[in-house]
Amino acid sequence: MLDVIVVGARVAGSATALQLARAGHRVLVLDRATFPSDTLSTHLIHQPGVAALARWGLLDELKATGCPPLERVGYEVAGIRVEGCGRGVDGQRAAYAPRRHILDPLLAGAAAEAGAEIRQGCRVTGLLRDTTGRVVGVEGTHAGRAFREHARLVIGADGMRSTVAGLAGAPATVEHPRLTCAYYSYWQDVPADLELYEAPDRWVAAVATHQATLVLTYFPQSRFEEVRADAEHHHLQQVRATAPDLYERLQGATQVERLRGTGDQQNYFRQAAGPGWALVGDAGHHKDSITARGISDAFLQAELLARHVGGRLDGDPAILDEALAQYGKDRDAALMPGYEATLAVGRLAEQHPQRLALLRAIRQDSELTSIYFDMVAGTATIGDLYTPKLLALL
Repeated sequence: MLDVIVVGARVAGSATALQLARAGHRVLVLDRATFPSDTLSTHLIHQPGVAALARWGLLDELKATGCPPLERVGYEVAGIRVEGCGRGVDGQRAAYAPRRHILDPLLAGAAAEAGAEIRQGCRVTGLLRDTTGRVVGVEGTHAGRAFREHARLVIGADGMRSTVAGLAGAPATVEHPRLTCAYYSYWQDVPADLELYEAPDRWVAAVATHQATLVLTYFPQSRFEEVRADAEHHHLQQVRATAPDLYERLQGATQVERLRGTGDQQNYFRQAAGPGWALVGDAGHHKDSITARGISDAFLQAELLARHVGGRLDGDPAILDEALAQYGKDRDAALMPGYEATLAVGRLAEQHPQRLALLRAIRQDSELTSIYFDMVAGTATIGDLYTPKLLALL
């Protein structure tokens, strides 16, 4: 019997498998895809996620792929521009936005090197249970053949439409309506670092990635049917209306690859775990991508779950279940503030005069600017920003 089966080999699954394999557990990772392959993503890894890659010894590998560091952030709203960078995490001040067909195999390769078996091109069709109803493995198909594998713990890391979550009957414990729809394109010869532009009902971002610049546009969910009817037109017009300087840089540049987009940006927490099973990444928690927290949050969950279950996979199942329950509580406590902040941003509301006054004050001071961009990265709160220095400037 295996210690762990992880269903899903992208950022959440491979990161979790890496932690558990390095801890000496026998781990099997299953994925429907074959790598390298792409997936919908904002690509952005905020500083907490970058610090995790550094802890795992993988940051230098990522740098070696040619992924550019994002060392400066520009945020523009109502004619106010705030520019700088955050204070960072564990000495990591730059963010990175790797292409997923590069990042995902890098993480899966690291998990394999640590001892995990990576089995691609698999389809999981069911969970195996013992006489008590406890999950004890999975069944599915691989290369046209049915298979069954048993393990003490099955982890669903298979995304927003998680098969494992559905088969386990994991209910949504928190849920909110969809807020935005998002589209993105890749451009060559468009210089950028990390740029954010906000206007009422509109949001635009530009992010340097592997050999291209990613341009993202966000629209209210209520406009999804209208936008997708002519997505290319609406995407570019959104850039022109919200970020005219960026639009000028696109003139004469080359768009590479097709436009991608989605209107299915769900907002929820699912029950994190149950007898013999757990969820990580989007399988257990998803929010609008407008704050680009998904990858960093997946890394956090991977470390959190590994810390809770490590050393408890070959003993009393009741002890493992206690650890899984605590994982769920800690996951929710860690991710709820970012979830609530993302809902606030995703509503694309008009800018309140008090908020604009706050931004005018922040941009006058580099320390306040850094704290503000820590908030963007999810490492600071509004309470951290309200220092005597800020109050003096308001």
